[in-house]
Parts: sequence; structure tokens; C-alpha cells
Amino acid sequence: MKVIIVGIGKVGYTLAEHLSAEGNDVAVIDKSQETVDRAGDNLDVFCVRGSGLSTGALLEAGVREADLIIATTSVDEINMLCCLTAKRLGAKNTVARIRDPEYAKEVSVLKQELGLNMVINPELETANEIGRVLRFPTAINVETFASRKVELVAFRIRKGDRIAGRTLAGVMGEIRLPVLFCTAVRGEQVVIPDGSFVPLEGDLMYIAGMPSAITAFFKYEGQYKKQVKNAVIIGGGRIAYYLGLGMSHMGMKIKIIEQNKKRCEELDELLPDCTIIHGDGTDEMLLEEECVDAAGAVVTLTGRDEENLLTALYASRLKVPKVIAKINRGNYEGIIKEMGIDSIVSPKNVTAAQIIRYVRALRNAIGSNVVTLHKIAGGRAEALEFVVKSGSRNLEIPFRDIRFRKNVLVAAIVRGGRLIIPTGTDCIKVNDSVIVVTSSSNVINDLNDVFEAQAGRNER
Repeated sequence: MKVIIVGIGKVGYTLAEHLSAEGNDVAVIDKSQETVDRAGDNLDVFCVRGSGLSTGALLEAGVREADLIIATTSVDEINMLCCLTAKRLGAKNTVARIRDPEYAKEVSVLKQELGLNMVINPELETANEIGRVLRFPTAINVETFASRKVELVAFRIRKGDRIAGRTLAGVMGEIRLPVLFCTAVRGEQVVIPDGSFVPLEGDLMYIAGMPSAITAFFKYEGQYKKQVKNAVIIGGGRIAYYLGLGMSHMGMKIKIIEQNKKRCEELDELLPDCTIIHGDGTDEMLLEEECVDAAGAVVTLTGRDEENLLTALYASRLKVPKVIAKINRGNYEGIIKEMGIDSIVSPKNVTAAQIIRYVRALRNAIGSNVVTLHKIAGGRAEALEFVVKSGSRNLEIPFRDIRFRKNVLVAAIVRGGRLIIPTGTDCIKVNDSVIVVTSSSNVINDLNDVFEAQAGRNER
């Protein structure tokens, strides 16, 4: 596909990196020569220095032949106008990053009037991701599929856990719950586990199933914690606004600490159910005064990764049950894990995953479009959801008779609202929602990609 990305900031660069690696023909446009040079030196992309509002720059990037243009500059209005201009010049599809809460209320109108195919709000998507973890604090991360009928939950194996040192087949035989262990991360190694896999202390595991079954598993494991009732948010930006709005509506008591007085006054008006504190959220004395150690969760959302890390570390040392840090630099992940902070969110990665899902759906020809895509295991694995169409291969053939690609696992099937954790006798039918987990070395654009190239009946 021919893809043009306008604005090579954190999100734009991440998108260019992923989309070019997946074999797309990518061109990038940015006003900064330094930014353009960095992209040209490190990525296999065509670079144009200029404004996304410039017809000349868009034409030089190949807008007339573009299958998709993605506008990710820091200014919403530029992104919208860029997409509108590109559409008039011949671009087939457009995606705009729109962050302002006022625009967020008018998404359907904007899409219709401006011809936008997709609108992405990084702060809202990030707040939603944090909200899922706060509702299920046992988890390091929670992803949802099939209209929230299926959850994929990450958790760390602790010393003394009941599944540590036992084969997954033995665990499954004992618990008899409709769940499936989908991925295991041990050090730098990512494994799609089978029944012989033995979880060890420190492993990061991903388990899929209905929310009730996941809850039952954690009760069995002894790791179950109830939903957080009160949380402290450090930093009062857009993510904090969306998070405060959503969580307070669910009855959670939210306290937001923000250094900018004017922003505090704005939040006080926008979030009447939240407590807004004017102060430095990295000040230990202030955190003590606000009884952070009594909070059910602390979420660090300032604009600086270093401040978020240090404050999260401080909250972790106070034994706050759930600590979540917003981090944008990927090179901090190893340090974060050594600090013992498992739950991290990255707006650029959340945004990139949503747009990559859309790109893969556009590339699909006959089979089943990607409905949902989540990057997991630090981006080294993916969980995808497809809705099965009549053109898909291997319909109604038992799994035991199908040859699947290596490092691919069909984790769940949702049929008529009913969850199926597949066994060898199960099969895929038209209109099923199918959740697939795979290592990132496998690029899955379509459900047909999970099968071997010469897929067919295979005696095992």
C-alpha cells in the first residue's frame, strides 16, 4: 500500500517504522529538516520537507496514488485540513489525529463533513487502557475483544503462585475454566505456550477468557483484587481529564495533582466529581500530605517520562497496590521492569496499534478484516480479532485437521455471543469472531494468514 504520514513526531515516527517494516510504500512529510533527516537515515521511507497543508508537498509525496494518508501533527486543525486537501487531490483514505476534547464530541460529524475514514484520539485511547487496568488491578494490562466479551489479561508469576512450576496442561486440568494461556514472556524470550510449558517465578503470562472466568482464575491463583475505589493522578493533561471523567462516572474517587494553577481551575470546572490539587506531584511532602500511601492506585501522567518514573517508583515503595506510569521512550522499558513497575502505558504505541489495525484491514482482499489489534509483550507479540467472512479458508474444518503457521494460536472464538476456547474438535464458521495471538515476526493482515501457505487437511 502507498501510505503518506504527515507529521513525524513520536506517533508519526512509530507509524512509519512499523508500516515500512510491514512492506508498505511509505512517504513522510514534516516541516523540520532535522526530523526529516532522522527518518531518512533510520527508516526505509521517502522523505519530503514541507507542510502537510502544502499541495506541492502532498503531490511530491505521491498523494494522487496514495491508498492512505495519516495526519499526526500536533495541531488538530492542520490534521483535518490536510486530510481534506489530500482527499480532494486523490487520496483514497484518510486518518486524522484529533486530540481536543471539544472536537472529540463531534467525531461523527467531522468524519462525515471532512470525509475522514478514521479519527484517532491518543489521550482518550490511553485513558481507556488505563481505565481497564484500574477496573482489574490484578492485571498488568487488559485488552478487550468481541465487544468486551473476551479479555486478554497480563499478569506476573509471583513466588508461591499455584501455577508456578507446573505444566499448563496440569493447571488447566485442575481449574477446568474456559480460559487459555496465550503468551509467555521470560526475559527477552516470547513464547506461544503449549500444554507442556511450565511457568516460572517472574514470567509474564497472558491469559484469555470471559471476564467472569478470568476473575475465577485469579481467585484460584490467590492474586484477585477488587476494583480500585480511589486513585491519585499525577499530572492534569488531557489523559487525566478523560480518565477522571470516566472513572468518576463509575463511582471511583479521583484526586488529580497538577502544577499549573490555570489548568487546575479548568479541571475544577470540567470535573466537578474529582478533587483537584494545585501542587508539584513529584514533591514527596505534598504526596505525604495528600495520603498517597492510602490510595488504591497512583497513575503518573506528567509530560516527562523521568518524572513519571520517579513518582511511580516512590508510590511503589509506599506499597500502593496499583501503580501505572505513562512512558513514551521505549528504551526505558528495561529500567522500569527492574524497578518493579509492571503497568506502563505509551500513547504513541496505543495510537500506532489502532492505525496499524486499520491499515491491515485496508490491505485485506477476500477473507476477514482485522477488527481489533493490540501489541502485547512489549510489542513482540500481537493479539488480533477477525470477523469471519465466507471467503475465509478452512471453514468448518476441525482444528486438528488444519496446519497452522508456527507461533500462531487461535485463543478464542465468539459465536452468537457464546465464548469457545477451541480444542481440536472445534472449527471456524462464517460470522464468528476469532481472536488470534502471534509473535510479531508473523504479519497477520487476514485470518487466512494464520494458516500455512498450503493449508489443508493434515493428519496429526
